[in-house]
Amino acid sequence: MTNTPRYSVSVAGIVVDKHDRVLVIRRRDNGHWEPPGGVVETNETFEQGVRREVHEETGIAIRVERLTGVYKNMTRDIVALVFRCTPESTEPVATEEATEVRWMTLDQVDEAMTPAYAVRVTDAFESAPQTRAHDGVQILS
Repeated sequence: MTNTPRYSVSVAGIVVDKHDRVLVIRRRDNGHWEPPGGVVETNETFEQGVRREVHEETGIAIRVERLTGVYKNMTRDIVALVFRCTPESTEPVATEEATEVRWMTLDQVDEAMTPAYAVRVTDAFESAPQTRAHDGVQILS
């Protein structure tokens, strides 16, 4: 088993407010709109990672509700676990990792995000977790 593949594991939070708007960030490194998230640290659970990443990128404290999807970036060997979350505060702020943080409707998410990230948001409104593969931009069938 010396050739066992290595994957990076990340988490993201689909933070939904009482108006069904979703918290999103414009990443400082590439300018793309995405749900807040990042790589899980070795000493934390998935839920702890989601809470930390959302707070670091938006300034918002959250409650993690449930897993909504598992996504694999086939070109970068990243597996992402995505969770639906509820905000415990509502005033986001720009951070070192995000040039903008805002609440968007589902229609705005579809317009602003690439399909590989927009689907993570729409999947969070489904009743059961989804599994999907993508190339970093498009969903693969």
